[in-house]
Amino acid sequence: MAQPPPGQAGQGLEHRLGNLTIQNQGPSNDQQEVVAETQIGQDSSGQKRQKRLNQAQRRQMSAQLTIPIDPRPQPLPPPAHRPHHNHQNQNQHQRQNQQQHQYGHGRGHQPQGSGSGPFQPQGQAHRPHSATFRPSSQGQGVPYTQPRHQASRSYHGPMAVPDPMSSPTGQYPVAPNAPALPSPMRPDLQSHRFRNRPPRSPGHQSMGGGYGTTGEVLAQAQYLETICNTIIANAEIDVDDIREKENFRARIEVVARNVIAQFENSQAAQHWFPPESVQLKCFGSLMSGFATKDADMDLGLLSPLSRPQPEASDSPIPRLIEKAFLDLGLGARLLSRTRVPIIKVCERPPEDLRAALVEERARWERGAEDEVDVEEVHDEVEPPDDGEIRTPAHGVGESEASTPEKLLESLQQEGRSLSNYYTAAKRVLRKLGGHDLTHSNISTIKPADIEILNRVCLAFVQGLTNHKVRDTLLRCKSLNQYDLLVTRLPRTLFGVGFQIEGQTMVESWEDRTVREKNDDLEQRAFDCLSRWTQLQYRNSFGQDPLAYQKEIQNHVDQLKRIPSLALLHLAQAPHESAAAYHKRAHKLLLDLGASDTPSACDSMLPIIIRHYISGITNPDIQEQVDEFSRSQDALTLEAVARKHKILQLAHDYEMCLQKGLYQEPAASFVKCYIALLRGPMSKDKKGLIILLPDESAELMSTLKQLGDPAGKSPNQPRDPFRDRLEFPKSGVGVQCDINFSAHLALQNTTLLRCYSHCDPRVRPLVLFVKHWAKVRHINTPYRGTLGSYGYALMMLHYLINVAQPFVLPNLQQLAQPPNPNMTPAEYEQTVMCKGYNVQFWRNEAEIQRLAQEKSLTQNRESIGELLRGFFEYYAVFNHRTGRGFDWGRDVISLRTHGGLLSKQEKGWTGAKTVLEVKDTSNSAAPGVVGSGGIPTPLTPQNVGAPAGQGYKEVRYRYLFAIEDPFELDHNVARTVTHNGIVRIRDEFRRAWGLIKGAGGGEGGLGGVREELLEDLSVAWERRDREEFEGLLGELHGLGG
Repeated sequence: MAQPPPGQAGQGLEHRLGNLTIQNQGPSNDQQEVVAETQIGQDSSGQKRQKRLNQAQRRQMSAQLTIPIDPRPQPLPPPAHRPHHNHQNQNQHQRQNQQQHQYGHGRGHQPQGSGSGPFQPQGQAHRPHSATFRPSSQGQGVPYTQPRHQASRSYHGPMAVPDPMSSPTGQYPVAPNAPALPSPMRPDLQSHRFRNRPPRSPGHQSMGGGYGTTGEVLAQAQYLETICNTIIANAEIDVDDIREKENFRARIEVVARNVIAQFENSQAAQHWFPPESVQLKCFGSLMSGFATKDADMDLGLLSPLSRPQPEASDSPIPRLIEKAFLDLGLGARLLSRTRVPIIKVCERPPEDLRAALVEERARWERGAEDEVDVEEVHDEVEPPDDGEIRTPAHGVGESEASTPEKLLESLQQEGRSLSNYYTAAKRVLRKLGGHDLTHSNISTIKPADIEILNRVCLAFVQGLTNHKVRDTLLRCKSLNQYDLLVTRLPRTLFGVGFQIEGQTMVESWEDRTVREKNDDLEQRAFDCLSRWTQLQYRNSFGQDPLAYQKEIQNHVDQLKRIPSLALLHLAQAPHESAAAYHKRAHKLLLDLGASDTPSACDSMLPIIIRHYISGITNPDIQEQVDEFSRSQDALTLEAVARKHKILQLAHDYEMCLQKGLYQEPAASFVKCYIALLRGPMSKDKKGLIILLPDESAELMSTLKQLGDPAGKSPNQPRDPFRDRLEFPKSGVGVQCDINFSAHLALQNTTLLRCYSHCDPRVRPLVLFVKHWAKVRHINTPYRGTLGSYGYALMMLHYLINVAQPFVLPNLQQLAQPPNPNMTPAEYEQTVMCKGYNVQFWRNEAEIQRLAQEKSLTQNRESIGELLRGFFEYYAVFNHRTGRGFDWGRDVISLRTHGGLLSKQEKGWTGAKTVLEVKDTSNSAAPGVVGSGGIPTPLTPQNVGAPAGQGYKEVRYRYLFAIEDPFELDHNVARTVTHNGIVRIRDEFRRAWGLIKGAGGGEGGLGGVREELLEDLSVAWERRDREEFEGLLGELHGLGG
């Protein structure tokens, strides 16, 4: 047992917990008197008045009342038998951890010096990680505790805590082996980052933080408690499910051991390799305690004796294991384009899926290239598995360009839509090592980056198909080559894209076939065009490129709202329903002052109908609607649009029949209905309709059960994240992912499990938030949102750093000094793993014992109160008070004292794209791509990768930032795109609004309980069903 420092002999957990509780109290009476005497003077009448301290007095008082924080952790003494680690970049990571990202390093650090604060007694100078510990001296009161930043709105004010040494209840028992618990309070007033944020006064915080009365807050908490209990009861994984998954894990572990042992023995020509050294260890939610019923199993393959390691790019082990699984009849698919290899495995694959997997394996053995579709690459979504962006086979010019000049010349529109052309321009920008300007990187962008960005902006315009728009834009001041390439006045690619769209609309002004509905609106439209022209020639465009971009975007929106221009560009969007297209066209008709009633003196209606028909996407349907429009029955937009809807519905049913989506007898009903739709239309009081036969009840019932064919896969855009090799969500037995580099993931799992032991409220809180994110469809990383692990870290951050008093201690801050006599394996498992500091308080038995005795926290809030505070914290940010989470600037950092860093100090400002280069010329097997390369920034020099070098683009985003607890250069939220963060924040605001309404707002609890956790899939299905039934009613004259 470690001896206590001098002057602290005999001090156990009681004394340290006593100091911890004192920190949550306000200043002592003695100190309040001192402060009062300083702040109160006398006016000329002899009456006491309050006097504001000047800056020097406030600084002096701060020095007297604040104990400086030493953020430096204890050094990591190497064990007696520390191994020589042969991990790439390990020394670099060690220096990074020990110098830049040490535990306790937060924004509240104040350098210590001869005059920086009062002297610390020797016995307390090296108290580990006690960031806000304040020693008590005889005759002195407790120093004033600085107010804490962004506290929970559920905080009831400072709690009166009894002396733990004399507590008759024994609430804080002796635990001499437990580390001291630091206060999670942030020293924000010492932080330059939050110096302008007004402090909170802990002593005046009422329940609810000003959002509702006490009764309303209690009602909101009770509401959340009720639905949480219901959700947890249905969401927890069953013991039988865990047992089934464990049996499958043990079964495939035997297979993996035999495969690796056979390979290693064949390589060495002798039987030396012990199969038992290979392990398939479970990590993730199943091991952390946060697993739900539908949780898949994550496994890490560990083979420490293999050379090379299984995750290396030249290791054939992943492919060998994949083949062995397929030979056993399992479903197995190696994802080799990820940062490290991952094998997806299912227990009972359908026969067609297994045949496809076997064929894919045979293609690889023949040396065929991986199939990648051009449409799979989007900047607004993130492919799965460590943020890899697939590199497709682009157009010939773009894919073969080997120099920056050729790459820029290859940027041509060539019939592509403007949105697809803009995506191609962004791809070129990334290949040249550049990035677009954003609010997060504008302060750090370099002149060289501006030059690359401006060159791509000019090439983007020069490659336009519309030469009239191109020439007009290149004559504008804002796209002048001298200003952009010589003076280097910055532009944004995003803004140039809007500028092209706006100028395209302006150029069509003279082609208008109708005017605005009155002279006043006509003049307003003309004035809008004049302002647009002035904006293009503004000399100050480069002073604030983001503000200029916003102005252009606003002007484009104004141009789109000019009905006469919008009519010229009226077109059905890809996969837009005929009903939605008709709705847009009808609004334009009304905005132009026209009426959908035929009249001899009305020349506008035929023009609108002609534009409507020319904008139909499908050429066959367009031709048929055009032919119908020449009849005497097609005199209104409604009649033409109804014919369009009928033909579109028939086409959608035919596509589904071709793909075999309907089985008998449903297929026969569909064929009969298609013939009915292709037949003649009849007139009734509701206009032109398709009359149904007398015996049509069964037909209509079948059609409603089948649903709208437009929503079926043959009529939908190809999902870039679904293919013929994707495993079904159910019906295939146990599914798992085998990761070949899961060392840090295992450490993360242990950390989360230890946190789950700290308090019984942690598990239901995390499970509730994970369920909420799932039903609201914001938990899919490869679709641009955040994974469940990220939501778990968000909840832990709230419980550690925001709730008052804290619910969880910071286990990384409580890491005890490593034992100098530990073995190399122990050192790798508990101190430095793969070059990263993985120290934290990991004594699970001790944590569980103290948690059962309620010694780890003084927080007694209910689950409902904590959930209420959690949603409010992430939903509401007050710029004036600094309360709430600042999504634009904050980085969640569990290991940091206070829990937050800034994106600026992390260097996480703006998206970055790097190339992971790997030499695949000497691979043991063709097509194996691993993680053997160092991420390399894209530069003009490495645009053309040499033959024999494989590479992939990896996109790092920092729109939302969550620092990994151990891998400090890894953003857990890197997959969150712009659309993703908008959706996540909208869902937090929606949830908070519903929670506030549950406290007595309109509708009470009855109308809110279902809405908060309303499954979006169910809501979408209900909406689609109602719209389809409405369409059938319109086409056949049914309903009111």
